[in-house]
Amino acid sequence: MSKNECLIEASVEDVFAVLTDGWSYAAWVVGASRIRDVEPPWPEPGGRIHHSVGAWPFLLDDMTTVLEYEPDRRLLLQLRIWPAGHGEVEFVATETPTGCLLTMTERATSGPISLLPSHVADLMLHPRNAEALHRLKLLAEKRS
Repeated sequence: MSKNECLIEASVEDVFAVLTDGWSYAAWVVGASRIRDVEPPWPEPGGRIHHSVGAWPFLLDDMTTVLEYEPDRRLLLQLRIWPAGHGEVEFVATETPTGCLLTMTERATSGPISLLPSHVADLMLHPRNAEALHRLKLLAEKRS
């Protein structure tokens, strides 16, 4: 499991506007290179983002599904990390005096990746997720 936090000088609403815009996913998710489709009822449970990972000509088509959604508070996604397995990433927003504290927690739930010791998985996920939060922060602060 990997946990990252980021202070964002934007409202919780602006942060969730980025999080719930499926078409912006490739702009802040590290590794996502393009969005192929955003399937309703995104961002409600059952909604999906169909995206590609990698760089041409080595692209893998993948998808992310909403498991739980509390507007302007929490978003829980299921990631399909083909061929490594599945994972879950949770975003929780807390209002602060200067904006928003966004916490991102990611964990593997199945497949070969779930067999990695937690500290080894964190070594891989933590830097990637820190960069994703930094990108998301820039997009949310631009909206403010």
